[in-house]
Amino acid sequence: MTSKTMLKAEHQVYRNFGTVPLAEIRNVSGLELLRGMCDGKYPAPPISQALGMSLVEFEEGVAVFSGVPSENFYNPLGTVHGGYIATLLDSALGCAVHTLCPAGYASTSVELKVNFVRPISATTGRVYARGKVIHPGRQLATSEAHLVDEGGKLFAHGTQTCSIFKIPQE
Repeated sequence: MTSKTMLKAEHQVYRNFGTVPLAEIRNVSGLELLRGMCDGKYPAPPISQALGMSLVEFEEGVAVFSGVPSENFYNPLGTVHGGYIATLLDSALGCAVHTLCPAGYASTSVELKVNFVRPISATTGRVYARGKVIHPGRQLATSEAHLVDEGGKLFAHGTQTCSIFKIPQE
């Protein structure tokens, strides 16, 4: 069964930011955790506030993040820093895997590979990182993502390996 939430980036506004206690995360699936963040039941991660990015779509095995690059994220050469791009991709890649985690399990990145195709600037506008699971293993899962603008122009792409683990008791 696929459970899908479609959110438009321009309408997604997180009400609060913070971390969710492990005791709470342990009791919900990855999909339920993301749904709770979008519904305001759980806080959005602080990195979302710092980078102005948001989860705009998700379903089992898929996660899409959006952000609007600004001069605040420029490197010394006057283009958006690769770390901003990598963070959007990492978020989409990792959350795509996390949607498949049952209650009591979580995932974490163990490897990230990013290819930068063209520079991004403050004039690029809204960008979207769409992550999709390639292989949903029991202990390791792999995913791929593309970072595109609203017109579908590719700016970067990447792959990731995530470790799937049982959330430890406190």
